[in-house]
Amino acid sequence: MLVADPRTAAAWRRFRQEIADAGPERRRAMLRERANQSRTTDLHMIGRAGLGHVGGDLSVLDILTTLFFAVLRVDPEKPDWPDRDRFVLSKGHTAGALYTTLAAAGYFPEAELDTFAAPLSPLNGHPNRVKVPGVETNTGPLGHGLPVSVGMAVAGKLARSSRHVYVVLGDGELQEGSNWEAAMTAGHRRLANLTAVVDRNRLQQGARTEETNSLDPLPDKWRAFGWDVREVDGHDHLALLDAFQHTGDERPTCIIAHTIKGRGVSFMEDRVEWHHKVPSPEQISAAVAELAR
Repeated sequence: MLVADPRTAAAWRRFRQEIADAGPERRRAMLRERANQSRTTDLHMIGRAGLGHVGGDLSVLDILTTLFFAVLRVDPEKPDWPDRDRFVLSKGHTAGALYTTLAAAGYFPEAELDTFAAPLSPLNGHPNRVKVPGVETNTGPLGHGLPVSVGMAVAGKLARSSRHVYVVLGDGELQEGSNWEAAMTAGHRRLANLTAVVDRNRLQQGARTEETNSLDPLPDKWRAFGWDVREVDGHDHLALLDAFQHTGDERPTCIIAHTIKGRGVSFMEDRVEWHHKVPSPEQISAAVAELAR
């Protein structure tokens, strides 16, 4: 199991306090800069490894940054704290985005990112809870994260714990029937301590979601299962913060975050081939320059 980087964790705590104290526009700017730093790290990491899911990483990073740097009640130096909030990345193929976020928060030294997807590295292509602190459950096979998160929320309720469970799902992943069984259970049990975030970038491996198996009207489907539904711009940090802070009192919450695959890099945005295409060194340089503007 990797161990925390105390210096980075201390910097993360200072950043969290600055975010809490800042006005709205300053808060937005800080989170945007932090997310783009993670995008840059992610691009270099995937380039070194020669594999990864760069398009989905870039689409989900504003969501992960908002959660880990402004919302989640967690402590990178105490990843097993019993009353911590739980976070599950159900779309486990975007592990690169999670790893860069966890490293930036101090869960483990950033130098470990150099080992991403290397033989015997704890930073595998999909997250592993026995190797990486901050990972609550192994994910990769789609459709598993929400059912596990429902179980975590039920456990929290039984324990009368204040912890909240957050799970991020891909929109293509919602074509897996296990999600809807879990959604029905969460609505029936009125799991107000559960928030699901759908990374709605409308692309999946090989095609658009609506060409593969139509999901719309997606908000109505979640409401039919008893969820409180909010739709936001998934790249607007203030809109995400507002949605996270106004979860339902008696129902689970679904936040449909409208995103763009490959966000922040013009030649990757909304292009299906960047689901798992690896950028060349020249493309990485161009992308990093674009993110720095």
